[in-house]
Amino acid sequence: VRIGYNGKPFRFHKFRTMYVGSDEHRLEVLGRPDEDMAERYKNDPRITPWGKVMRKWRLDELPQFWNVLRGDMSLVGPRPEREHFINQLRHEVPLYLRRLKMKPGLTGWVQVKHQYDSNIEDVKTKVLFDLWYFENMSVPLDIMILLRTVWVVFTGKGAH
Repeated sequence: VRIGYNGKPFRFHKFRTMYVGSDEHRLEVLGRPDEDMAERYKNDPRITPWGKVMRKWRLDELPQFWNVLRGDMSLVGPRPEREHFINQLRHEVPLYLRRLKMKPGLTGWVQVKHQYDSNIEDVKTKVLFDLWYFENMSVPLDIMILLRTVWVVFTGKGAH
């Protein structure tokens, strides 16, 4: 279950890439200052071998097209988050809850312009990217984000 537009929960579909129970430790990992965090994520022991393949080609995101068809998500917008993490991050990241004023998306400005979270500062930066998108939303920007997303998926390059 993820939290969507205006704080409404919805069932989020995604292929599993981590071992069961692994994702609960995400904030513990993100909250620790660690020089080697990027390398740790690259070789994250929580991710299954097939999960690494699915993540590289973004195949784990395909079931979310169902969420788009149902109206829970749009193609472009901030990525939806779990309520547990929202409750923790709202106290650590200024303006975090403003992300809930947009329908969550399959891809977004953050996904094509920034890397995966490696620390709490990355989370703060991602919120700024989401808020920039919110202030500048337009059809041409969405088309550019979608094209860039296709490029990232098919080349395996771009935001990681």
